[in-house]
Amino acid sequence: MPNIVIIGAQWGDEGKGKIVDLLSERFDIVARYQGGHNAGHTVIVNGHKHIFHLIPSGVIHPNIICVIGNGVVVDPFALVDEMRALEAIGIAVQGRLFISHRAHVIMPFHRTIEWVEEDARGDAKLGTTSRGIGPAYEDKAGRRGIRMGDLLDMDLLRAKIRESVQYKNNILCPAYGKPAIDAEEIFVSYAPVVEFLRDHVVDTAELIHEKLALGASILFEGAQGTMLDVDHGTYPYVTASNATAGGASIGTGVPPTSLDGVVGIVKAYTTRVGAGPFPTELLNPVGEGLRQRGDEFGASTGRPRRCGWFDGVVVRYARMINGIDAMAITKLDVLDTLPELNICVGYLYKGSPVKTLPVDAGAYANCQPIYKTLPGWVSRTTGLTEYRDLPEAAKNYLKFIADFVEAEISIVSTGPGRHETIFIQGSTLQELIA
Repeated sequence: MPNIVIIGAQWGDEGKGKIVDLLSERFDIVARYQGGHNAGHTVIVNGHKHIFHLIPSGVIHPNIICVIGNGVVVDPFALVDEMRALEAIGIAVQGRLFISHRAHVIMPFHRTIEWVEEDARGDAKLGTTSRGIGPAYEDKAGRRGIRMGDLLDMDLLRAKIRESVQYKNNILCPAYGKPAIDAEEIFVSYAPVVEFLRDHVVDTAELIHEKLALGASILFEGAQGTMLDVDHGTYPYVTASNATAGGASIGTGVPPTSLDGVVGIVKAYTTRVGAGPFPTELLNPVGEGLRQRGDEFGASTGRPRRCGWFDGVVVRYARMINGIDAMAITKLDVLDTLPELNICVGYLYKGSPVKTLPVDAGAYANCQPIYKTLPGWVSRTTGLTEYRDLPEAAKNYLKFIADFVEAEISIVSTGPGRHETIFIQGSTLQELIA
């Protein structure tokens, strides 16, 4: 079996959780490789909704080993809550959930720093979740972070917390007028959490390579989406990690030569959460209709998502950056009531065509979309499981997307449930996982 990377090909919230859940049973390991508990992957099984923030979506399958890689930033309290919630409904994690000892820890002061910095931006807010993700990655890059392995040595942990708190107080107190953080209070609060997680914290790179040597296969689960990648997204309105396929290698310790394919998850329209440019956004009843029919509210925060027409330029860019071999199109059924559908095939900036995505967020925000209009199907596709049963207009819509993006469509999701899925026979993805 190959090793496959699942990535979001837009601004996140494409439905990666469902696709990971669908494919997991064909793999031995599911590994998260970046992001933190700002991600919200939703999986619906037998009518029950599971929302995962840190734990890989493949955990529902009882024989899957789940790995939280070194590229993830971990809030230990959020992780313990998620583990306990799973165990409460009969999904065991003991002995099959492992956290990299190199993964960095989100501390309480990271949330404080993010909140005060975001608040200080005023009208120029980035729209972060204020869960400490960015500041944790900032400390990682600044070589002053606390890692999961540090939690296993209480004397070392106390010293590192004191050092970090001193550094943060030097920022929070004079610059923002905030009260000093108590290092000892933080240390004491971590003791029970450390004991709960102790047996799960290991060298996951070593674990993965041992399994690979025995013939195991890995499904790499990305969070967020290509356009939120810190290097390749709409900077500065991005997340703090590499959400693109290259992050799978860096975030787990698996070499690029061991990656066999990339599946891009693509929503049948476009959504975005938070601030930042969004050329195809619909600030009208059509956009509100997409939000309501698609239940476009953040799984982690509940924030309403901004909605718009399918942006082919964005997805074609994602195909290039990630090397997408196959696409999974989600939420096709949300478009069932629309008589006409627009697909963005280019931009105009100051009246002239734009050949590539503008690097400047301000310029990108002022791009005007060039649309190709296709007829809708105005008939029900919800729950269809065979491609032949799709209306011709729906097939034409999918074909236009595939031709424009220059990537094959292998899966079409027609509803949130596992069974509401079309697997296209003879597709690249089927060949990859056969």
